[in-house]
Amino acid sequence: MKLNNTPALETERLILRKFAEHDIEAIYNIYSDQEVNRFLPWFPVKTMEEAKEVFEEHYARVYSRPRGYRYAVCLKSDNIPVGYVHVSTDDSFDLGYGLKKELWHQGLMTEAAKAVIEQVKSDGFPYITATHDVENSHSGDVMKNLGMHYEYTYKEHWQPKNTEVTFRLYQLNFGSDNVRRYDKYWIVSKVHYVEEDLRQ
Repeated sequence: MKLNNTPALETERLILRKFAEHDIEAIYNIYSDQEVNRFLPWFPVKTMEEAKEVFEEHYARVYSRPRGYRYAVCLKSDNIPVGYVHVSTDDSFDLGYGLKKELWHQGLMTEAAKAVIEQVKSDGFPYITATHDVENSHSGDVMKNLGMHYEYTYKEHWQPKNTEVTFRLYQLNFGSDNVRRYDKYWIVSKVHYVEEDLRQ
């Protein structure tokens, strides 16, 4: 794979770039919203200091590495972050995303994620995966819009929220190996199954 460090991207309506220290207020606005963070493992941040910790732990640290894909999603009108798209560099190549709720249902997250997917594909990633809580069907709709395919469902005990969550895993393979499946969650989880009506 090529080495890079979150190359900036642009779409019709969006700029995707690194978060910077001057984005702390925007990070607070995204990560403090109860509804936006309802289906995520962490608790919403409560202070600007906690938002700064998010920046340092989840963004600045990644940007210090040779390769990282953690994007601020910004509207072209003001270049202020309104969401994020991440792709991990471990063997899951997990896609994650979040968007301020006043911008939901406008296709912005699909637009942003498509650009990031094209970047990681061109950088040699073999596939990406993504998971969503079964109660969060809208996130699943984004995965389908991105061309991802449902693989299986599994249960996981999530920390720090200390709750049992049922997830669906979606995957998008690149290249000719269309039968590859990321099985780690299936193997680790004691409860896993395939919802046949979701397989297409």
